[in-house]
Amino acid sequence: MTAAERLLRYVQFDTQSNEFSDTCPSTDKQKALALALVEEMRAMGISDAYMDAEGYVYGTVPGDPAKPVIGLIAHMDTAPDASGANIHARIVPYEGGDIVLNEAERIVMKEADFPSLTRNRGKHLIVTDGTTLLGADDKAGVAEIMTALEQIIAEGTPHGDIWVGFTPDEEVGKGADLFDLDYFEADFAYTVDGDYEGEVAYENFNAASAEFTIKGVNVHPGEAKDIMVNAALVGCEIAAALPANETPATTEGREGFYHLCDMSGDVASAHLSYIVRDHDKALFAKRLDTLRSLEIEMNKKYGEGTVSLTITHSYENMLSIIMDNMYIIDLAKAAIEENGLKPLSRPVRGGTDGARLSFMGLPCPNLGTGGYGFHGPFEHISVEGMETAVNIIKSIVKHVLMLADA
Repeated sequence: MTAAERLLRYVQFDTQSNEFSDTCPSTDKQKALALALVEEMRAMGISDAYMDAEGYVYGTVPGDPAKPVIGLIAHMDTAPDASGANIHARIVPYEGGDIVLNEAERIVMKEADFPSLTRNRGKHLIVTDGTTLLGADDKAGVAEIMTALEQIIAEGTPHGDIWVGFTPDEEVGKGADLFDLDYFEADFAYTVDGDYEGEVAYENFNAASAEFTIKGVNVHPGEAKDIMVNAALVGCEIAAALPANETPATTEGREGFYHLCDMSGDVASAHLSYIVRDHDKALFAKRLDTLRSLEIEMNKKYGEGTVSLTITHSYENMLSIIMDNMYIIDLAKAAIEENGLKPLSRPVRGGTDGARLSFMGLPCPNLGTGGYGFHGPFEHISVEGMETAVNIIKSIVKHVLMLADA
C-alpha cells in the first residue's frame, strides 16, 4: 500500500482533539484510529504493537542490537481549527492555476494565495472539498512512517532497532504529556510532521496558552452609571491593548505573536483564549509579562477580581537541545540529498511533539511530509512528496547504520 493510499484511508477517521478537555486522549474517537494502526502494524509483522490506556501507540521493528536505536513519531489527532469529520478527499493532477474545491459552494484554492501550489506543478495533489481540513497534519506523517516500515520489513533492509510512536493530542499541546520514554528506548528520534519533504527542522517556537476570564457587573441599563462593568467590552479592551502588528497575519520567520483564538461573552461574563509564540526566549517571557500587566491594569481600573489570567506553558524551542546532537541533523540532511532534494532547515512557526520530547531527554527534530496549508480547508499534499518522504525515512535508517560503522 502506498503512503497516499494510507492517508486516504486514515482521514476517514475523525480524530479532532479538544483543547478544553481534561482527559487523555482529549477525544475518545482518536482511539479508533489508534486501534486500526495497531492492527495494521501487527499484520505487517510488528508483533508488539499496542495502544496504551491513554491512546498512545507503540511498536518496534527489531534489528541489530549493536546499532544505534532510532525512533519515528507522528501524531494522530487533527486540529480543532476546522472540522475533521466527513472528509471528502480526492487526488487532482495539477498543472497550475486555481483549483475549484467545491463548485456548489464556490470554494476555490488560489495559486496566488498558496505558493506551494506553484512548487507542486506537474504533481498529483490530494485536496478536500473545501468544507473540512484534510488531516495530512499529521496523518500524512503516520502514513509515511507506516509505509516506510512496511517496505523496510518486506525488503529485508538492514537496520538497528526501530521504535515507533503515534501520539494523541499534539494539536492541543499535550501530545508528549504521557509519552512513555521509560518504555520507548530510542537513542534519538524524528517526528514526521512538517511541510516541505526536504525539510529537517530543529528550531521552533516557545509556546504558551493564555486564558482571560472576565466577571462583569450586570444591572439594568437605565440605572447602570458608575455601576455596570460590561465584561464583553473589557474583553475588547484587552484585545485592543495588544499590538495589532504582532498577530499571525502580520508576522513571519522568527517574529513572535499573540493569537486570539476564541472570544465570547456578554455583560456578565466573557472569555478570551490566546496562544502566545516567540522563538526568542527573552522576548517570549516579555510577551507573557505583557499579559500579566494587562490583568493587573484591568483589575485596577474595574475592580479586583474582574479579570483573571491563566497561563499554561506548552513547549520550548528545541534548538538548545539539538545543538548538542547535530549528528542527527547531518543524518537527515544526507538522506534528503540522497533523494535529490536540497535540505532546508528554517525556524518552525509552530511546534511538534519533538520539541517537548527533546526537553524530556529524547532529541527529536522534525521531518517534512510534503503537505501544506495545514489546519484549514485548503490543506493539500502531493502524492509524489509523500513518496519522497517515505524514501527519506528509509535513507535515514540506512545512514544510521553507516554512522555506527564509521
